[in-house]
Amino acid sequence: QVQLVESGGGLVQAGGSLRLSCAASGGTFSRLVMAWFRQAPGKDREFVAGITQNGATTSYGDSVKGRFRISRDNAKTTVYLQMSVLKPEDTAVYYCSAAYTNWGQLPNEYLFWGQGTQVTVSS
Repeated sequence: QVQLVESGGGLVQAGGSLRLSCAASGGTFSRLVMAWFRQAPGKDREFVAGITQNGATTSYGDSVKGRFRISRDNAKTTVYLQMSVLKPEDTAVYYCSAAYTNWGQLPNEYLFWGQGTQVTVSS
């Protein structure tokens, strides 16, 4: 069983930056595909970014391309999401997720989930 704990959320003004972290335990981190999703009130859970097991390949949702960057440190069993040029529409609960399978952009492709961290961007 893999446990995921997110941190780094908070309140930031539009145009600002935040870095989210997700610490993993209980599994073989280097074998896990990792991803970030987000969910705003009344909306479906949305793919934000994903990264392969060795960090060589990343993927981003269209709404965050060029502004967000996902990375991982396998030695620290942690994945990061660097968010820049934040917009009010980025306001959501951000979830870290993991899977031992090939990566994808659908929530049901990920077995393990964190509790989420709130990101609020004020205008």
